[in-house]
Amino acid sequence: MEILVMGAGVGGLAVARGLLAAGHRVRVFERAPGWRTGGAAVMIFSNGTAVLDDLGVSLDGVGARIDRIDALTSGGRLRTSQNIAHAAERYGFLTKVVSRRRLLERLADGLPGDLVEYGRECRGVEQDGRRVTATFGDGTAATGDLLVGADGHHSAVRARLWGEGSVAPATFGTWQGLSPIDVEVTRSHTNLMITGREGACGLMPAGEGLLQWWFDVRWTPSDPRPADPLADMRRRFGHWASPVPEVLAAAPEGDLAFFGHHWNKVRRVWGEGRVTLVGDAAHIMPPTLGQGANQTLEDAWVLGRELAKGGDPVERLRAYERARYPHVSLVSRMARRNPANWRIPPMIGRLFPETSQTAMLARFSNRLTALAA
Repeated sequence: MEILVMGAGVGGLAVARGLLAAGHRVRVFERAPGWRTGGAAVMIFSNGTAVLDDLGVSLDGVGARIDRIDALTSGGRLRTSQNIAHAAERYGFLTKVVSRRRLLERLADGLPGDLVEYGRECRGVEQDGRRVTATFGDGTAATGDLLVGADGHHSAVRARLWGEGSVAPATFGTWQGLSPIDVEVTRSHTNLMITGREGACGLMPAGEGLLQWWFDVRWTPSDPRPADPLADMRRRFGHWASPVPEVLAAAPEGDLAFFGHHWNKVRRVWGEGRVTLVGDAAHIMPPTLGQGANQTLEDAWVLGRELAKGGDPVERLRAYERARYPHVSLVSRMARRNPANWRIPPMIGRLFPETSQTAMLARFSNRLTALAA
């Protein structure tokens, strides 16, 4: 089939890799004028690295392996500890933190150089039962057998299917950066999650001497931005236990970026006819479980498997959505509750098994469930 993909991010490139390998003809359209080199880092759990392996994508030589996630109080006491290496042993796939740029480079490696058409902003989608047509801001159009909306938070394809207003702001917003900060955690295999009255902080080694650092604060879209965001972060969080003050002292102003958390209720059917969605276009959620990119990769994996079964492609799209719904809706509901910002008392936190993340990943994942079966 000829398949149109809107968006050249993680979801769009993962979908393209899978479908090209299956023999389909794929065209990818990206609204940005060129290759995106920005963005911070993402955590790819075992379910995500399993999908990447199936797609022929290796993260060897990039990013940092994560073996533990330790949740601390702002005073430095341990709340909970998760043995992430246990999941790697169980499923055979590591958890890694990798910059979005490196992830996109690996997804794009080996794809046709002319696969992505840049500066093509989707403005409309129409279908007649046999073919689907996307129209673009430059007045051009493209027609194919199927269309996949992988165009993210501000998805034009989702707006065409669902109308406006389906995405709502959540409770928190994140100030984050990816910087060469020389502290112990940067050289470790541990992700630190620190919570206190002022908000939350995450510190993740990302390889190449880089630290992914972020601070969650309560937020609404009407909140004014601070004139000096980094000074505001230092004022809010600078009295927390080490290594937070050291990170804030070394953090470059130019690396700081903000995004507000958003959420939409996952629909049982999120496509229509010959059109479907993947990733944030279908199920945007707060980053509090670190599953955003992983769920996008799961979408690409299930979509490819369903289309490989043949038969009516419209039914295959609906089968893909049905297969994904129970997993991604669970992740979405949990992420909305902001678990990264929970201040679990240390005495309660010690009751959580260190290996609980291993079983939870299977509940989140079509890929790992198939592996276990």
